[in-house]
Amino acid sequence: MKVSVLASGSSGNITLIQTQEHKVLMDAGVSGKKAKDLLASVGVDIKEIDMVFLSHDHTDHSGGLGVLMRRYPQINAFANSGTWQYLIDTNKIGKLPVDQINTFEPGKIKSFGDLEVTSFATSHDAAQPQYYVFASGGKRFACLTDTGYVSNNVKSQIEAADGYLMEFNYDDLMLRHGPYSWSLKQRIMSDVGHLSNEQAGETLLDVVKSNTKNIFLAHRSEHNNTKYKAHEAAKDILINGDAELPADVKIYDTAPDRPTDLVEI
Repeated sequence: MKVSVLASGSSGNITLIQTQEHKVLMDAGVSGKKAKDLLASVGVDIKEIDMVFLSHDHTDHSGGLGVLMRRYPQINAFANSGTWQYLIDTNKIGKLPVDQINTFEPGKIKSFGDLEVTSFATSHDAAQPQYYVFASGGKRFACLTDTGYVSNNVKSQIEAADGYLMEFNYDDLMLRHGPYSWSLKQRIMSDVGHLSNEQAGETLLDVVKSNTKNIFLAHRSEHNNTKYKAHEAAKDILINGDAELPADVKIYDTAPDRPTDLVEI
């Protein structure tokens, strides 16, 4: 299984997961053209994408999904019923081809040849947010962003994964002293908001094991965080916290406008 975080941040989120049989996306929060260009930059033709797994309805995760479904009929899209209902009722991403809509409720496992996908509910101010663990060839890649806190149930779902996509959204001091309104700051820090660097690092400390080799730091705020602060927080918490990590673990910074390398998990 190989992974590239194609884009990550408040302006759009999209991740490629590739197995021998499938090339799938988690989220489609960028334009159709940008998705095509980002995929091409890691050597993948967008016509090879056969599935998209949607985490929630917010535009930075769902905004490009309608275009992809209408333009590429081979794509089957998966989300839970609450997310689909909201997107359809609001016409937020346009008219969706009915035969490409697939329901994937939280707490379920679905198998697609050499790819197994597990869904789990998260805590965010969206219609019905959920994230996924992708498994193939004996390896597991756990994805978790856009959640205000991490429950014990979620930790049990993502524990001991070989790779992680983890939200490091904000530095607490930067957010508190930054330009946002107090109501928006409260929303971000709430149980239905986002994870701070410290919260994300502490979560990883609880779940990583000696098999964990790759950690992608995702969904970093452009106004309330820096790449340096997120990276140093992850390193400091995991190293000083005596995490069960191998010496060759890699911590990747992600960006809103360029993909990471295509990394084998």
